[in-house]
Amino acid sequence: MHVVYERCAAIDVGKDEIAVAVRMPGDGPDGRVTVKRTFKTFYGVLGEAARWLVSLGVTHVAMEATGSYSLPVYYALLEHGDFEKVLICNAGHVKNVPGRKTGYADAEWLAHLLECGLLAGSFIPPAEIKAARDVIRYRTKIVQQRVSEIARLGNTLQDAGIKIDSVAWSIATKSGRAMIEALIDGERRGPVLAQLAKGTMRSKIADLSMAPEWPVGHHALMCRLHLDHIDHLEAAIARLDARIEQMMEPFQCWRDLLATVPGIGRHAAAAVISEIGVAVKEFFPDDAHLASWTGLCPGNHQSAGKRRSGKPRQGNTHLQTLLVECAWSAVRHDGYLKSLYHRHVMKNGGYRSSTAKKKAIVVVTHPMIVIIWHIMVTGKPYHELGADYFASLQDPERETRRLIARLQALGHAVTINPAA
Repeated sequence: MHVVYERCAAIDVGKDEIAVAVRMPGDGPDGRVTVKRTFKTFYGVLGEAARWLVSLGVTHVAMEATGSYSLPVYYALLEHGDFEKVLICNAGHVKNVPGRKTGYADAEWLAHLLECGLLAGSFIPPAEIKAARDVIRYRTKIVQQRVSEIARLGNTLQDAGIKIDSVAWSIATKSGRAMIEALIDGERRGPVLAQLAKGTMRSKIADLSMAPEWPVGHHALMCRLHLDHIDHLEAAIARLDARIEQMMEPFQCWRDLLATVPGIGRHAAAAVISEIGVAVKEFFPDDAHLASWTGLCPGNHQSAGKRRSGKPRQGNTHLQTLLVECAWSAVRHDGYLKSLYHRHVMKNGGYRSSTAKKKAIVVVTHPMIVIIWHIMVTGKPYHELGADYFASLQDPERETRRLIARLQALGHAVTINPAA
């Protein structure tokens, strides 16, 4: 095949060692030669590897994406090297022939693909976006841990026969926390505990006085540990929120624009920016590319004239989950997205079907990612098409004929009088 890059290198990345293969002109059978070498993955040694590649005149470097192992190599090459392009490639796109799996073999295979221009790099965000992504993803994990810890506290209370969450909508409220703290401190009188209720919970004092019946056991210790853990997680979330606000200051205008989309709040806007960056068109030429990369459009599987499953690709699962949450929020507000949701719920079985609602909400995520692409490219806020958008696309005369035919099929005589 035609050689596009005269001097290029490929790296097979492992946890403790990398294998490097360099393709360059030489006295080989095709006028080219492969030079191989291994390096340890200590950051200083990776700098040495970058300088060695520069000494060989390498202009392009590629490596297979291996999660957290490949990023230190990538950043070391950028810092210590002077390359035209450094690519991190999707592992599914560069698989070698089975049965020939070694570090050197994988590196050489990548080098052959790279020299012919057959590799495309994955999206790697700039350093400041990558830092925000790490913090926001960690915050998401901490929030999930807090929800799990509250559930464990609820299970402990149920095991003790305490039915606070049968009266209160959540044990994480101020009223629930005050009653649990009092129970841990030794208070056992139901009417006294019920008087700790605050706000709207005071209307349920009669039921609350019967809910906290506390048997002797280890439950006080367990509840104390659960509450301490919840406090620790909430403090961590507060620290992360403050850090996220600092990191988002350079991107405040983009964050405000994204917040104009129904269902996307300020935190969700920050999470979107951390996943796709702000220079969207540089990495995703059009909205279809971004939707495909996210995994929010049907896949293609056609063979021998038959179209098989259109299962979407895996995509960016973090962004998928975020947009599903945003879509659930968006369909609670009148507008285009709610209208689209309603059409697909009815198409798939109606509101009594949970499957229909889940399918419809995934459909809504696709226009949301398309809207995000256009906002980031044009720099303009969201323009609402309106709840009657789909109705406006219908031909009034054709719709009238359809409705008349439907009424006639039900046995009615229809007379049409134009409105004044």
